[in-house]
This record gives sequence, structure tokens and C-alpha cells, in this order.
Amino acid sequence: MVRTTLSAAEARRVALAAQGFGSAPAPAVSTRALNSGFARLGLLQIDSVNVFERSHYLPLFARLGAYDRATLDRLTTARRGPYLEYWAHEAAFIPRDDLPLFRWRMDAFRERDARPNRVEQVARTERVRHELRALLRAEGPSPASAVEHESNVRRGPWWGWSDVKIGLEQMFRWGEVVSAGRSGFERVYALPEQVLPDRFLDDAPDRTDAVRELVRRATRALGVGTRADIADYYRLRADDTGRALAELTEAGEVVPVRVDGWTDRAWLHADARVPRSTSADAVLSPFDPVVWFRRRAERMYGFHYRIEIYTPAPKRVFGYYVLPVLQDDRLTGRIDLKSDRQRGVLRVRTAWEEPGEHLDAERLAEVLRRTAAWQGLGGVEVTDRGTAARALAGALGVALVPHESADDTDVAEPLPDLEVTV
Repeated sequence: MVRTTLSAAEARRVALAAQGFGSAPAPAVSTRALNSGFARLGLLQIDSVNVFERSHYLPLFARLGAYDRATLDRLTTARRGPYLEYWAHEAAFIPRDDLPLFRWRMDAFRERDARPNRVEQVARTERVRHELRALLRAEGPSPASAVEHESNVRRGPWWGWSDVKIGLEQMFRWGEVVSAGRSGFERVYALPEQVLPDRFLDDAPDRTDAVRELVRRATRALGVGTRADIADYYRLRADDTGRALAELTEAGEVVPVRVDGWTDRAWLHADARVPRSTSADAVLSPFDPVVWFRRRAERMYGFHYRIEIYTPAPKRVFGYYVLPVLQDDRLTGRIDLKSDRQRGVLRVRTAWEEPGEHLDAERLAEVLRRTAAWQGLGGVEVTDRGTAARALAGALGVALVPHESADDTDVAEPLPDLEVTV
């Protein structure tokens, strides 16, 4: 039977099932399972913060359980591996075969960078880009650090990109260079012909067809979502997304639905399941698709989430690198984690129960034990900050330790100023 309405709880369960939650972690996670999990999500967002673990490792761990990170590295960072990087949501690993779906975005970035407010920077780096093309042609794929020179000047109190890095990023946005893996988590750049099949990007679909396919994939990955939810998955324009949804609705691939408590109309993927219940236990990356669109997280879970890594320490409310706690179909808490490798412990720097929710400390304790083991750490330590700290320490069978001033001193460098939606 075609559903035209969903309760709020049903919508949560649909979304989590579409995202791969609901099964117990496997005792061993194969390469096939990693590829299958990746296919379900469509992309893994990349972020440089590694106080606990780099973000792109976390979504698959949350869904599949402990896996060998070296295996994912071989898949995502090898020069000719099955995945590469592009601006899909933010910077993200995507299947290599999906890159042509973003050819239109490369062209749109080039048009945007020709606007009067941007053209000065493009003109300034023209000579550098010419030299970079010649260098990559002669030397092969290289990271920015391998070709930096006297133009590498720090600008401002936080950070600065040299014209070499700026030029490479411009070329990367436009498709003049592509990613060729990573070296020490630094992106390696290559000319397309050095790592891609001949004319790989020349045969790309036009914008209309590509956007329709991305909307199709976003709706499948979300299970159910509003136009804004679906557009955000691949950072598409609202008008493009609306047209694609109309076409997919006519084709019977998505179904308009009303969700109790949602103001806007939503769309349900035709293949989406509506489970009777959801069993899930995980801590989520701040850049996990379940929570990366903060308006959706607030609408679906009543979870107001703002990452505080760029907030000055005295103004932080919950902590530096706070991860939402997923239990069944609710976000019941949030914890600030740090992998203290020098001391060999997973440090819970703050632990909070969400107002109006029940955080099951015993279940979270088991997740943290598995997490520490996956990180190669010998145990879990809980500081005395947060409304759930005492219960969590009790569930772990450890004594609370004092929250340290050092726990509040982490500082992240700002991300580059780039708006993906074009």
C-alpha cells in the first residue's frame, strides 16, 4: 500500500533504516560490507579534526561496527582506488564513477569564480595555475606541500592559503585537476588524464539529468525528507531539486507524504521501508548524514545541534567535539570525546542527557567500550562534567575524574570560505 502520511516516529524509523541502522554490529566487517555501506550513504564527508577520530571513518563504524580503517584507507586514498574526492556535500569521498554527475557543478563553479567579486583572485593566480599544470604534467600527481614556495604566506591570525594552494583548489573546483588519493591526509592533485579513463568527464550528463539522479539518490539515502532535506544532501539548489522531485513523482519513484508535526511537505522514496521498530546504538560524527543538516535533526529528533569547535572555549556549552548519542530512534544525549593516545584511554570530556529524553547509560557504556577497542585504546575515562557523567561512569565501573582546563583549550582552524550550492 502506498503511504501518504507518516507519524513522526515512523519518519524517524524510515530515515534510520534508509541510512543503514537497525542491525547489530557484525563480528567482522568485510571490504564488501564497507563498499555496501558506502553505497547506501553515497558519500563520506571529510573533515580534518582528529581529536577523537577523523569524521569520514565514523559513519561506517556507527552502522557496521569495528572495521579495519586501513581497508577504508586503501579504498578512499589510493591513487586509482574506487573512491575519490569532490565537493559533493562539503568535501567528500564519492564513488569514482559518480564524478561525472558533478561535471555541471565544475562548470558552475567556474562561472561563479568569474563574477566581479571573485575574478580578482582568479586573475592573480593565473600564472601560478599555468605553472602548476606544467609541473603536474612533468612530475605527476602531487600534494600542495610538494610545490609550495615563497608565495606560501600566512594571512591573518588563523591561517592563510598560498597562491599555490588557492590555484590548486580553483582547478579542483573546475575539474582541471582531480584528487589522486591522499598522503598523510593531505589531498594529492593530478591532471584528469593521469588517473581517470580517457574523456571520463567529457561524456557527463547535463545539469538537468545529473541533478535528477542526485535527487533520486538523496531521497533513497534519506528515506523520507522535505525538499530542503533532499537538496542539502548533495547541496543542490531548491528550484532544481523541486523540478527533479516533480519528475520523480510522476515516474512513481518518490511519493509525496505528510509527516505529523512537519510544516513542509515531504517525499518518501518508493522503496523505503517503514520498520515497526529500530534498534540502534551509536555515537554519530557531527558530519553524519543523520545530523549534518541541523534543521532536519531539530525537526526529526528535537535535537538542537551546533558544533562548537569554532566557538571560543569559555563560550562552549557542551564541549569541543561533541557527538550525538543515537539510541533506537532517538538522539538521547551528546558526549565530547578525545582519543588520548599518549595515555591509552578514550576520554569522555563531557556527557549530557538531552532534556526530555532518557539516555541509557549502560548501552552507551557498551558503545564506548567497543569504540575504545576500535581505536586501540585500553579503557574509557569519564570527567565530572555534564548531566550524564555520573551515570555513565557508574555504568562503565570507573570513578569520575576532574574535568581539566586542558579539555577546553582545543582550537580548530576555520574551514575555507566556500559555498557549495551553485
